[in-house]
This record gives sequence, structure tokens and C-alpha cells, in this order.
Amino acid sequence: MKILITLFLLIKFLSGADKLLIPMDQIQKDHLKAYGIAFWILEKNINIEWLLNYRGGSFLIDYYSPIAQECRIRGVSLKKISANDLIDIYSEVEKNNMDIVLLEKAPKIAIYTPENNQPWDDAVTLALTYAEVPYKTLWDREVFEGDLQKYDWLHLHHEDFTGQYGKFYRNYHTAQWYIEQQKKFESMAKELGFLTVHEQKKALTRLIRTYVGNGGFLFAMCSATDTYDIALAEEGLDAAHHVFDATPITPNVNSKLNYKNTFAFTDFSLMTDPMVYEFSDIDFPPSHNPITRGAEADYFTLFEFSAKYDPVPTMLTQNHVSVIKGFMGQTTGFNRGKIKKHVVIMGEDPVSPQVKYLHGNYGQGTYTFLGGHDPEDYQHFVGDPPTDLSLHRNSPGYRLILNNILFPAARKKERKT
Repeated sequence: MKILITLFLLIKFLSGADKLLIPMDQIQKDHLKAYGIAFWILEKNINIEWLLNYRGGSFLIDYYSPIAQECRIRGVSLKKISANDLIDIYSEVEKNNMDIVLLEKAPKIAIYTPENNQPWDDAVTLALTYAEVPYKTLWDREVFEGDLQKYDWLHLHHEDFTGQYGKFYRNYHTAQWYIEQQKKFESMAKELGFLTVHEQKKALTRLIRTYVGNGGFLFAMCSATDTYDIALAEEGLDAAHHVFDATPITPNVNSKLNYKNTFAFTDFSLMTDPMVYEFSDIDFPPSHNPITRGAEADYFTLFEFSAKYDPVPTMLTQNHVSVIKGFMGQTTGFNRGKIKKHVVIMGEDPVSPQVKYLHGNYGQGTYTFLGGHDPEDYQHFVGDPPTDLSLHRNSPGYRLILNNILFPAARKKERKT
């Protein structure tokens, strides 16, 4: 085996081609823009070697002066790599818990979001905009018309798929934005042929499930994670209080939930009281009774996976740190006891039952859920201004989001022998 590896490295050496390394460790000046550079390169039909666990998940590309120039324009750190340096890099990757994944094609990205979304921001939209990664937006009408098949990767904006308008009823049901949102959602449901918003949203989740089963990559944060699974479990049931749909809740609704329909969560119980700001006991800590240690003491840790044998979770956890500061949301995290056994846990709070980051397969596709609203805004409130990512260019939490947009472009590289 060593002889074959040596031969492979010798071939690389004799080729004499210089490479560009985009380091993703602590020396990188702008980690978030670096992902945008990687995406831009893929759009030029140039392959990238993603060096898993090497210097924070660095990118290696054939040297082209326009790429080097673009990195400098965007403020992304880079290094020209000689053939001799390349031998050292490949050797280090071979000997350690590292591997190479080949990124080949820029995925087509869509964000599911209302046309005039709620008056607070979405972390994924912020990340893609700052990193200069192109994306399209769609909402219910486009999903029902079959537009999902046009995209490889789908992010779910902070939606409430249970049809309860985010369970903001207690504090905001008289607010103008809430009233307008409810009217808009009800109008859309009727336009699509549904009597209630919750029935329309549940049908929508089933369409998204089909999209994933056919090979789509799904990413969601905050309330779009647990409410998505809750809506799947509620098929054929009415779990929305009459203040939302003017109809009664199905009697003993918790005993009738179908957990076989869900992606990640099981054995959960709904909280149907409209005056309680929480959907179920999936969320931990619960939104209506938050347990917070404060921004300075709240953090979660990333798991370390085998790069050579578990490349998918390794890709999704690439970072320059392994401990990440916590951040709250309507769904801050996931109760470990409510997660299905086959789901891969990638990040957790080491001192509580909270799982922060998880991944799983469904059919030919995958789903990844990240708890919390904004990695750089510990306790984001309705109406707060959007986060300025130019002040958080090296955010480990935002890196987790951007790992996900490159994941669909990847395949494990076969070593030449």
C-alpha cells in the first residue's frame, strides 16, 4: 500500500502543477467568503479538493490567476502550493484522520420563504448573501406546482408547518404584521384548494418529503425543524386550536400521532394551548420555560467523525473550532430522548439533554437540522435588526450552515494507483 501511495505522490510531483490552498483554520481572514469562493469556482466547472479535517477543512484547487485574484478581491486568505508542498499535504492527509472529497458541481439552491417574509431575518439567507452564493426563493405555490425538482438543495425558512402562525398568538395576535400574515396564509391555502392553513401546510410537508426521498438535500433551522416533523405526524388530524382555524382539535390528538411519518423525531407530545409559546416537547430548552446559562456560558460541542469512513458527517462538521457558542431560537435545540435511533448526532450540549445539530437519510436524499435562530445573535427577538456578518467573518456557527451548501457537490475522491 505504501508503494502505491508513494507512486501516486510521485506522479503528482512530476506533473509540476502548482495549486492554490484556501486554508480554513485560524489564519483564514474570512471563512464565510471562502465558501462563496468555493461555490464560485464550482460554477466555473473547476473541481475542488475538500481536505476534510486538514487545517479546518481547507480547499485545494489547481492554480489559476483569476481565482487568486478573486480571493484577494473578496478578502479570502490563500496560499500558492508547490509540487513539493503538495506531497506533504497528501502525506499528512493519508496518515491522519483526514480525507479528500472532490467537489464537482455547484448545486442549485432554493430557500423556502414567504414572498414578504416576517420582519426578522433568516440566518441562511444572511449567510448566502454575505458569502455571495446565488440562490432562488420559492413558497407554497411554487412547491405545489412542482418547482422543487429544479433544485438540489432546499432550506426551510423559519416556518411553522403546523399552521399556528408561529404560536405568536399570545403576544402578537393584534400586531399588524401578524394579522397581515394570517390573511396571506389563509388566502394561499384557499387558492391551493384547502379549507385551513394547517391542512395546506401538512400537504406541503409531504411534498417536501417526496423531494427528499427522490434525492433532495434538505436543511432547516429553528422552528422549521420540529414543526416540519410535527406536521408529518399530524396527517389526518387537527391539532390547531380553534383560534387558528375555527375548528376543534381532534380528541386525544397526542395518542393518534403517527411517528412513522417523521424524519428525525419520535414519541413527542404536542402543546396545543395557543397561549403557550411552544409546539411540543421536542424543543430543549422549552421556549415557554427557557433554561439559559447566559451567552457567556452557553455552548455546544461538535462530534469528531472518521473522515475516511464517515465522510458525510465529517463534511457537515468542518470547522476551525470544536466548541461553538450556543444561540437560542423558537426551537433552540432537540431533546435527545425524542430523536430516532438512526439519526446521526453531530453537535450537542455536553451538560444537558440538548442536541443542537443532527443529520439523517430519507430515501435517496438527506436532511440536516440545526437548532437555534442566529449563530451570532444569542437571543434574537421579533423586530431585531439583521446580523451584520461583516462583523462575524469567522463565525463557527455560520460555517455549519455553509458546509451544507457544498455537501451536495461532493463525492469521495478515489486515489489513483
